Amino acid sequence: MNYLNTFFFGIYPYIALAVMVIGTWIRYDREQFTWKTSSSQMLEKKQLRRGSIAFHIGILAIFVGHFVGLLTPSEVWYVLGISTSAKQIIAIVAGGIAGVICFYGLTILIVRRLKNPRIRANSSTMDIAILLLLYAQLILGLLSIFVSLDHLDGSTMVLLMSWAQNTLTFDAATAAAAMTNVHWIFKLHVTLGLTIFLVFPFTRLVHMLSVPMQYLRRQHQVVRQKAPR
Repeated sequence: MNYLNTFFFGIYPYIALAVMVIGTWIRYDREQFTWKTSSSQMLEKKQLRRGSIAFHIGILAIFVGHFVGLLTPSEVWYVLGISTSAKQIIAIVAGGIAGVICFYGLTILIVRRLKNPRIRANSSTMDIAILLLLYAQLILGLLSIFVSLDHLDGSTMVLLMSWAQNTLTFDAATAAAAMTNVHWIFKLHVTLGLTIFLVFPFTRLVHMLSVPMQYLRRQHQVVRQKAPR
């Protein structure tokens, strides 16, 4: 099974990231009209507000946690006085809280999109598919917490850090080797995460890359109340 391990953790990451970068660039260049969230707020507001706020708080915390936790070298944590086991516990607690918040919000958004006839009629196949893909990824992440409780020494976290950092430095062989003996739930979690990167350019998730900075320097608009007749 070594060839599968090599493919999914040594080769697949670069395929997924290449498709994400090139696909996103092409879509922005050729199909800017589709570069939007396609908000359904006009169709229903209450559930959208509840679900969206919780989902975005949770997903942003998870993203930052993964980014910092996986890509910060172990030496930096040692300098800060944070041991590997302490880092593991922090990741479990912080990740668990963020995960539950995100799960709550995403559940509302999925039920809303599938059960509300008007929203379902205005949803594409990819709109539903990406929500379900994120949901599966989130569930895997929450389940991985229970596996992490069996190795609070942080040994698996070190392997995951080695995979992420060696992938970033294009050392595919070392990255794949680090994942060889990792629990299957982490392998599935990583693979599904890479798949989300792969389909990213073809979904509404592209709006994440659009930060409306122009609004900070835009001239103020003066809105006057219409004079009564």
